Amino acid sequence: MTKTHLTLSALAAIACLLCQTSTFAADATVAQNDNLNAVLWHQTSVEFQATTIGAYMLGKLRLDQALTDKNWTALPDQKTGYQDLPPAVVLDVDDTVLNTTAYEAWNVAAGTSFSPKSWTDYVKAKKDVAIPGAVDFTQYAASKGVKVFYVTNRVSEEKPATIEEMKAMGFPFDDKVETFLAKKEQPDWTSAKSTRFAHIAKNYRVVLMFGDNFGDFTDKFNGTLAERQKEFEADAAHWGHDWIALANPMYGSFESAPFNSNYKLSPDEQRAEKIKALTPWSGQ
Repeated sequence: MTKTHLTLSALAAIACLLCQTSTFAADATVAQNDNLNAVLWHQTSVEFQATTIGAYMLGKLRLDQALTDKNWTALPDQKTGYQDLPPAVVLDVDDTVLNTTAYEAWNVAAGTSFSPKSWTDYVKAKKDVAIPGAVDFTQYAASKGVKVFYVTNRVSEEKPATIEEMKAMGFPFDDKVETFLAKKEQPDWTSAKSTRFAHIAKNYRVVLMFGDNFGDFTDKFNGTLAERQKEFEADAAHWGHDWIALANPMYGSFESAPFNSNYKLSPDEQRAEKIKALTPWSGQ
């Protein structure tokens, strides 16, 4: 796909989202929502499009480098015996390859929040669009003989609709190899993804990983802000090299870190802990 085609496809995807959200009537009585600006940025800004296209363009460059270096692996646990395995890339799904902001925007406009039922209903409605750059990158990888795996915390019930939607967008799949690995498909396939990474690593050299959340790269994503920072710094050699992160200010493990994932706290108490985590200017 040419750069011109990539830009046009990105614009078409955003235009599609804008068409979906235009049905929300302006209503001064809509409750305040902490996620409004994040969803607005993710769904409407050119800056968002620029960051994702840039991330996937970097991915192409890194992929070409990885294919010339048999010692290149993105998995810290893939230490020996992997050099002659066929190459693979691993991508998260939600807000890494599929833009789910229609669901987030619905929550903002309706004054609701995430629930498993509404999320599954949304997935089955197939209202996602492709993240700009994602289809182009995955097709590029497949054209190089690289196996493309999607490791997602969507569950089995949501898998058929997701695959149908992704195939219609042009994401590559393999009829002979299961490349869409959903949560709980195996007893040890929890929301932490390392067991699924290990499953892939048995037969493939994983050269690149993409995600929008720390947990898309490592199981050490939970913890305090200080613990997460320490782990981030320990993984410094991976960022931008074989781990490529996309920005997502709407949700993720970053959000619960200030209150140490204590969801027994009320929303107001959670917000208070988030404010405490900020480092404000003194005003002078």
